[in-house]
Amino acid sequence: MQLKKIADYVWELPKQGKMLVPGRIYGDEKTVEHLYMEEQRGGWSAIKQLANVASLPGIQKYALALADIHPGYGSPIGGVFAMDYEEGVITFGGVGFDINCGVRTMKTPLKLEEVEKIKEKLAEELFRKVPAGLGSTGELKLNLEEIDEVLAKGAHYVVEHGYGFKEDLEYIEEKGRIEGALPEAVSIRAKQRQFKQIGTLGSGNHYLEVQYVEQIFDEEAAKNYGIEKEQILISFHCGSRGLGHQIGMDYLKELDAARKKYNIEIPDRELVCAPIQSEEGQRYFGAVKAGINCAFANRQVIAHLAREAFCEVIGIAAKEIKTLYEVGHNTAKEERHKINGEVKRLLVQRKGSTRGFGPHQEEIPEEYRKIGQPVLVGGTMGTYSYILRGTEKAMEETFGSTIHGAGRRMSRVRALKQWRGEILAKELRSKGIIVKAHSWRGLAEEAPGAYKDIDEVVNVMHNAGITLKVARVRPIICVKG
Repeated sequence: MQLKKIADYVWELPKQGKMLVPGRIYGDEKTVEHLYMEEQRGGWSAIKQLANVASLPGIQKYALALADIHPGYGSPIGGVFAMDYEEGVITFGGVGFDINCGVRTMKTPLKLEEVEKIKEKLAEELFRKVPAGLGSTGELKLNLEEIDEVLAKGAHYVVEHGYGFKEDLEYIEEKGRIEGALPEAVSIRAKQRQFKQIGTLGSGNHYLEVQYVEQIFDEEAAKNYGIEKEQILISFHCGSRGLGHQIGMDYLKELDAARKKYNIEIPDRELVCAPIQSEEGQRYFGAVKAGINCAFANRQVIAHLAREAFCEVIGIAAKEIKTLYEVGHNTAKEERHKINGEVKRLLVQRKGSTRGFGPHQEEIPEEYRKIGQPVLVGGTMGTYSYILRGTEKAMEETFGSTIHGAGRRMSRVRALKQWRGEILAKELRSKGIIVKAHSWRGLAEEAPGAYKDIDEVVNVMHNAGITLKVARVRPIICVKG
């Protein structure tokens, strides 16, 4: 499947076969070369998955993939597509298992030199305080009725119960609660999996990092966001834990039955779906929203625990640690965007892609509207992460969407053949990065070399004008599951 270069950093997969719209990929020559190599090896192909998404009923403009594109379940990770809200479908493949996996970044008043002296003690306290790892449990124990409240109220529920501050909510996507969640559409099994998991990182590519601002690219934006060089930040990446995964497992069967009921032809069984307006589609959408709220609550509790660790070790007040922003990257959301010059009601599905709204959008905090939404892009524990900002061009071209991270360049199985967790931790320590891991195997799977070069990925989106660089941050402590 040949890609055609249509602009610097933009490639098109022309309509062919049963595709209803073209595919569009943001990348450079290296991105495309990697995609071709992946296709030649057989198995999962991100290009083929993009073509499959472009075949779904109701899709608008094009099926999108960003510079961190790699194969996923059904649709590529780093993928975005928008559906006509009346005639389109909602598909599991466009959200995935870890609903509303996302990143929060918090600002501290501390500088690098202040934390370097006590980072060993701080790393130990964060490792002790913030539960992580497969099957980890948190301090917030809930019953069935309380879980339903979490699914309906998101971060608001845990703030009401003393975890963090009301001011945090202003700086969370959707203000920490998306409307229209249907707790009744979530199975008892899914809820049971979450009774003890609110406030836990989990495993895999989830992490908590203490970082410092190494470089500022946009002084005006950095000032607007309240960050400066050498400043200490706290960032963490996690989602809806066992509840989100179980929602996915439950609805794979339900959506497959709905696809057959409504005679929807799909090119890949992993793209099981239902019409958005159908009873099944609305139930799944309501369950996804419940998962989104669960992730908001989960990250709010982690923010509280991270603050406690800093207060214990350094002695600063919790209120001195402020939320810069929080945004998710496995979501389905109703939004309005221009299609052929006309504002249209759409369902936008982002998998491994974050919202990156441009200036003057009412959905982002008022103080950021002049600059555009902060975009939090995770790199690897051995390199960097980035803070970017959304642009008007993103609103025009990508439904206000952009990259969420570096993107994997090799599977976890291949990574395990190349790295050992114990050795990797020693190598990172020699570079000034303390890694506290609950699993050496999990650490090896997340080796920096298993990911694409974060600088290259970010530069593609910056040079394409979709999201612009504000700051590059470097980790000094990393807690892994």
